[in-house]
Amino acid sequence: MKIYQYHAWPSTVEEAIVIQEQLRNQVITSDQLEEPVQYVAGVDMGFEADGTISRAAVAVLSFPDLQVVETTLAHRPTTFPYIPGFLSFREIPAVLDALEKIKTTPNLILCDGQGIAHPRRFGIASHLGVLVDIPTIGVAKSLLIGKHEELPETRGNWRSLIHQGEIIGAVLRSRTGVKPLYVSSGHRISLPTAIDYVLRCTPKYRLPETTRIADKLASAR
Repeated sequence: MKIYQYHAWPSTVEEAIVIQEQLRNQVITSDQLEEPVQYVAGVDMGFEADGTISRAAVAVLSFPDLQVVETTLAHRPTTFPYIPGFLSFREIPAVLDALEKIKTTPNLILCDGQGIAHPRRFGIASHLGVLVDIPTIGVAKSLLIGKHEELPETRGNWRSLIHQGEIIGAVLRSRTGVKPLYVSSGHRISLPTAIDYVLRCTPKYRLPETTRIADKLASAR
């Protein structure tokens, strides 16, 4: 798979903020998907050797039947520390290596992390989407920023996630009676469409099938 653009990877938070501020203007939060969507992908990370080696996994699934089409792994030295709000600088270098290996280019990528539901509106899903120029969705397991109204317990319910008066995403119940997901536009997709695809990718479990499979690969489980 071809990578649309690259940039130098920073070594400090100050350098990372500059990159986020520069690239966030490229983020598109309206629908620019190639339809029909035939392939969806999940990306996830694991770490080896006490965190010094990053292990990136990509799983490409057919859509809408969600059957595994292709998987790949990539390893590279970890060069950025774990700091909330800067996850992409720790994880994306290895993810790009893994994406370059796949032969089936997905129409949509679901990321285990935030899209624009981020202090600078440029989480890992937005960052990856801009670099590969493919629609991406942030599907996070925990809240980073924002507030929302109480969420009903049944699957399919969602409430707007609001930060500083702006709707930045949604808290979504993907399975009745379990913890919600935090969904936000990454790149080239609107929030309503992102919610729809996340629900269509979670037929049985809390997490999208793309994420579940990539997580198993990344964690060597």
